[in-house]
Amino acid sequence: MSSKKPTIKDVARLAGVSFKTVSRVVNNEAWVSDDIKTRVQAVIAQLNYQPNRTARLMRTAPFSLAFVYDNPNSHYVIEMQNGILSQCRQKGFELVIHPTDSHSGQVLQELTTIIGSNQVGGVILTPPLSENRELVQQLLAQQAKVVRIVSGSAPPDDLCPTIYVDDEQAGFNITRHLLAQGHRRIAFLGYHKDHQSSLGRYRGYCAALREAGLTVSEQLVITGDFTFDSGVAMTEQLLQRGDKPTALFGCNDEIAAGALFTARMHQLAVPQDLSIVGFENSPFSRQTWPRLTTVHQPNAEIAAKAAALLISLMLENETQTAHCGFELQLVLRDSVSTL
Repeated sequence: MSSKKPTIKDVARLAGVSFKTVSRVVNNEAWVSDDIKTRVQAVIAQLNYQPNRTARLMRTAPFSLAFVYDNPNSHYVIEMQNGILSQCRQKGFELVIHPTDSHSGQVLQELTTIIGSNQVGGVILTPPLSENRELVQQLLAQQAKVVRIVSGSAPPDDLCPTIYVDDEQAGFNITRHLLAQGHRRIAFLGYHKDHQSSLGRYRGYCAALREAGLTVSEQLVITGDFTFDSGVAMTEQLLQRGDKPTALFGCNDEIAAGALFTARMHQLAVPQDLSIVGFENSPFSRQTWPRLTTVHQPNAEIAAKAAALLISLMLENETQTAHCGFELQLVLRDSVSTL
C-alpha cells in the first residue's frame, strides 16, 4: 500500500462526490444529504483521512478566485485560463472567469458583485485592468486579495503582488534582430497609447533604432488594435505610401499574420520583399507560411505563477507583497531575410 497521505481529492474520488462536498461534510455544513454525508464519512474512516489546513480554512474563507480580463485575443485568454486552472486544481480552488469592458465604468461594481455572491476572495487582474491603480486600491479596500499581471521591467508599486513582463526589453531584442539583418526602414504596427504592453514594445523598438543611429519615423508607426483585421488595415495604410518599409514589427502575432496576408494580396513575397515579425508565439505564428519570427511569451506559466501567489495569499492571509518578473525570449523562424 502507498504511504502517501490521502487527500481531500482521494476522498472525493472514492465517494463519488466533489471535493467541495467533502469539505462541507468535514466542516459539518448544511445542504448535504444524510446519504451523501454517511458515504463520505465512511470513506474518510476507510482512508484515515485527516483534514489539512486548507480544508479547515474553507469553513470561513472563500475558495474561488476570479480571472478578470478585457482582451480580444482568444489564444491569450485560453492560455491564461489554463495556467490559472492548473493551480486551482492542485489547491482545490474554483475559478470564476470574468470578461469585462475596462472602459465601461462598471468594472468595480461587477467585481464587487462577484466577490459578494460567489465566495470569490481573490482576483487576478490582467492588462489594461491591472494598470488601473484606483481599481486595485478599491478592491483592496473591500478586503479582496489581488494579484496583477502588468507590463514592465519592475512592479509599479507595492500595493499587491505583481507579475511583471518585460515587453520593452523584448521589443528591443526583436528590433535589434531586424537591424542585424540589414533592415533600416522598420515599421511598428499596433501602437496603442492606452496599453502598457504596446507602449513597452514601442519603447524597445525606439531604443534599438536609436542605438543603431537611426531616428524614429512617425510615418512608420501605425496605431491599431491587437487583432488580425487591424493588422490587415494597418498594413494597407502603410503600403499605400511611397517609401515602403523593408520590415514590419507586429505588436502581436495576430497583427503580424494580418500583415502577412496583406503583403500577399499586394503580390509581395515574405521574407524576400518584406520581412515580418510578431510577438507572443501564439498559434498564429506557427500556422502561417512562412512561420513567423516572434517573441515567446509564456502566458500559461505567467498565469500559473499569478494564481499560486493569489492562492497563497488567500490561504495564509499573508500581508507581505511578493513580485515575480518574466523575461521574454526570441523565437527565430522563416519570416525574416537578410538585406
